[in-house]
Amino acid sequence: MAEAWKQTALLVIDMQKDLILPYSPAAVKGGEAIVPNVIKAVELARNRDLPIIWVVREHDSLGRDVELFRRHFYAADKTKLVVKGSSGAELVEGLEIKSHDYKLIKTRFSAFHNTNLHSYLQGAGISKIVVCANVVDMKNIGVATPTLEEWCHANN
Repeated sequence: MAEAWKQTALLVIDMQKDLILPYSPAAVKGGEAIVPNVIKAVELARNRDLPIIWVVREHDSLGRDVELFRRHFYAADKTKLVVKGSSGAELVEGLEIKSHDYKLIKTRFSAFHNTNLHSYLQGAGISKIVVCANVVDMKNIGVATPTLEEWCHANN
């Protein structure tokens, strides 16, 4: 692996069926369109032997661990979203968590809130992250990042 990538990890966030596929009330508009590029980014990270961290939502079937404003999705008459073990909590087709990857389960918007992501990154010596995420508004996360296209075309 090139020296420049030794402290880099790929974070793949919220690429689950209930958050991507248009049948879901929680699907992010345009989410399906990014899947092919996320697949390419994962392949590139694997080719560079970068750690891949899959950040996924997995909720209790009763919604007890969901943000208050989402609890209505877990009412008795509703289809539950990203419930642990459900097909909706699975990654979309073409994406797969391999045995040497790291799966991080979150129950809030942030992958850092009440998770061990920070300590994992520190322990692995990771100081740079590349983010592939299915999010509504990436420009408001307050982090300057290269675009996925720039990263995929980097020569080193």
